[in-house]
Amino acid sequence: MSLKLGKIPTIVVSSPKSAEQFLKTHDNIFASRPKLQVSEHMFYGGKGLGLAPYGAYWRNMKKLCTLHLLSSSKVEMFASLRSEEVRMLLKSIDKAATLGEVVNLSEITGEVIANITYKMVLGYNKDSDLDLKGLIRDAMNLAGTFNLADFLPWLSIFDLQGLTSRMKKTSKTFDQIAEKIIKDHENDMKKDPHQKDFIDILLSLMHQSMDPNDEEQKHVIDRTNIKAIILDMIGGALDSSSATIEWTMSELLRHPNVMKKLQNELENVVGVNSNVKENDFENLPYLNMVIKETLRLYPAGPLLGPRECLQDVTIDGYNIKKNSRIIINAWALGRDPNVWTNNCDMFYPERFVNSNVDLRGHDFELIPFGSGRRGCPGIQLALNMVRLVVAQLVHCFDWELPFGMSPNDLDMTEKFGLSMPRYNDLLAVPTTRGQKFDI
Repeated sequence: MSLKLGKIPTIVVSSPKSAEQFLKTHDNIFASRPKLQVSEHMFYGGKGLGLAPYGAYWRNMKKLCTLHLLSSSKVEMFASLRSEEVRMLLKSIDKAATLGEVVNLSEITGEVIANITYKMVLGYNKDSDLDLKGLIRDAMNLAGTFNLADFLPWLSIFDLQGLTSRMKKTSKTFDQIAEKIIKDHENDMKKDPHQKDFIDILLSLMHQSMDPNDEEQKHVIDRTNIKAIILDMIGGALDSSSATIEWTMSELLRHPNVMKKLQNELENVVGVNSNVKENDFENLPYLNMVIKETLRLYPAGPLLGPRECLQDVTIDGYNIKKNSRIIINAWALGRDPNVWTNNCDMFYPERFVNSNVDLRGHDFELIPFGSGRRGCPGIQLALNMVRLVVAQLVHCFDWELPFGMSPNDLDMTEKFGLSMPRYNDLLAVPTTRGQKFDI
């Protein structure tokens, strides 16, 4: 679909065949990001990873974040941290189950994802004196708001929607917190090398070139880079992972037969008296189908990050001009009836039985993490967190909706933005299962 949004020609891609053209065949032409007000005012002029324009800086930034935080070895290294945080979550739920209390799953799963993310990136998990989670949520909401000035630049001086002032205020507050985080780390540089977190590593690389082969040192890590990366890494993890857990548990509560089938798989593979471990995932095909089906229906980002065309190009007979904006509708791809048949709006994990459809950007009918050069580098970390939390929640507890609600009564309204969480929090009543878990 071709639109003219203000002065910007915009192409909306909603079919797997077209998505492959933009994200694979011509990926190098569509790998850049447009210049947006949110990037300028809140993401340090695009110095992070997500909104940086395509080029040497972005390539070096991606390599840096992947090597020191998102690689398979780093993800594996933090497995015990994730396990311990989930254990604390289960302990609090077990207490609520004993008292027969209603649990706010949205709140407590969001908290555990935040704690894991903070510990991996910042080295600690307490947010009470910073309110970092609320601030980053505000930043993500602003990033997902339709901004007229991005399409009619001459409107920017009037700030008709009040977005510019809100962005600047949010950015100023975040910058103060990020500065405190950096100073705290600088004052603790004698830390055991084996306990260094991501910020410690970035500080050790300060004033060094991102590229060892760059003799002119055009891209050197400074405080601004580190602040942009903090915002990117925490912002990218918080809402997307917690929203996926929310939707998975919502659908399991609406489909008790699916929850029971998943519990049976966990009992058979993990054992009735054992906790789920991350190395169990490859032997839990139904768990993986449940997560795939959730991401098909509720991709963490319903619209992938906007791309910008770097040169004039012709695709399937259509001429696309340089600087055109490309929006990939991941929500529509996952619900395309030509691919997923007439039950495409139904939660049905069994559709993936004997299916090779993958989540990692190779199959364009299902790309919740994007694809190509701009695909999410944190996919392994995100999947591990989501699978671990969901598996432990259903393995350790039976769940029912509160207040006598039937599964059909559960409100499934979405809150649209950069991510797509539930509009209302998910409430449920846990019952500890008969096993003696280590919680």
